[in-house]
Amino acid sequence: MRARIVSIEDISASEIVQWNDWAAPGGTLISPYLRFEFAETVARTRSDVRVAVFEDEAGLAGFLPHHASGGGVIRPIGAPMSDYQGLIARDCSLFSPADILKGTDASAMVFDNWFCAAGGHKPSRRSRDGSAVVDLSEGADRYFEAQSARFKDHFKKARRRLRAAERDFGTVAVRIGDASGQAFAQLSQWKQAQYRQTGKLNVFGISWVQDVLRDLRRREGQEFSGITASLWFGDRLAAVEFGLKAADVYHSWFPAYDPELAKYSPGLQLLHGLFEQSGDYGIRRVDLGRTGSQYKKYYTSYEVPLDQGRFLKPGLASLGIYSWEMGEAMAGHLPPKLASLPTRLRRRWAQVSAFQPQITDRMVSFASSLSL
Repeated sequence: MRARIVSIEDISASEIVQWNDWAAPGGTLISPYLRFEFAETVARTRSDVRVAVFEDEAGLAGFLPHHASGGGVIRPIGAPMSDYQGLIARDCSLFSPADILKGTDASAMVFDNWFCAAGGHKPSRRSRDGSAVVDLSEGADRYFEAQSARFKDHFKKARRRLRAAERDFGTVAVRIGDASGQAFAQLSQWKQAQYRQTGKLNVFGISWVQDVLRDLRRREGQEFSGITASLWFGDRLAAVEFGLKAADVYHSWFPAYDPELAKYSPGLQLLHGLFEQSGDYGIRRVDLGRTGSQYKKYYTSYEVPLDQGRFLKPGLASLGIYSWEMGEAMAGHLPPKLASLPTRLRRRWAQVSAFQPQITDRMVSFASSLSL
């Protein structure tokens, strides 16, 4: 397996076509995050984006867009904000971790949503989750009929809360699109407040993330684009979601709602409205992301397996990773409050490092996050 490392601008028109064909085997797109356009959008705002172009005896074999931020550690494009990561290839099972590290000139690659239809790379997998997919291929009515039969109480409560919102506020409506930017601006405020309250890294406060989301919003209406959907109780904005759409797939990405309206379940009401309007936008699948939230079990048609783990080879980068893990293991013998500290620090540092390629910004973000 041979590889050359290029910038996104060096990918030819024919290679772009092949890239997107491999992202949709048999004509069915796996995820918008694996499309060329997603990598291109991120590359416009970050200078550390590279693409490993792999070739074998049969010719072009695959692409791996990634962030090469230095230190020998690379991350898949958009990570950890990208909900699907992986090789875009003729057959990803042909690639070993050693092939990937050699082809990207790296000592380590850390991933959190790695997809490979052939089953991934088990020795490098530390855990596996499923991404919850809503199958709307037979229409929203058939979908709701089937899910309501399985989870009668849940959908009965949802209908009751919808009637309560209509009683208290008037017409309840879901709007797709946000030409004025009003809904997205409110989403940003809600998300940043949520990050502050939970002590999580303020993703919406990072400049390159803002640039990516702005670029995707400008694409609205195109075949690959961001979509802003909003739920209105009368003239009051109740919930907003920003997602990614390509072909017939919509991926739910950043949802938020007015906490004062929580008793009406506005987030779920917005999802219902999206499902109901899916046919108007050519959407046949809605991907809700990894199945960590309780509500997703009521909507999931099936799951797509995604791996969390790393590829390592001997070097300073892998030594640093092993050192952190050894420290975490040793801390397990300490009192509970202290035992979890190394793990929390490592995860926060890894997250900040992924979002902030510049060391100065990284240190500021890390220090700020610890003070929350």
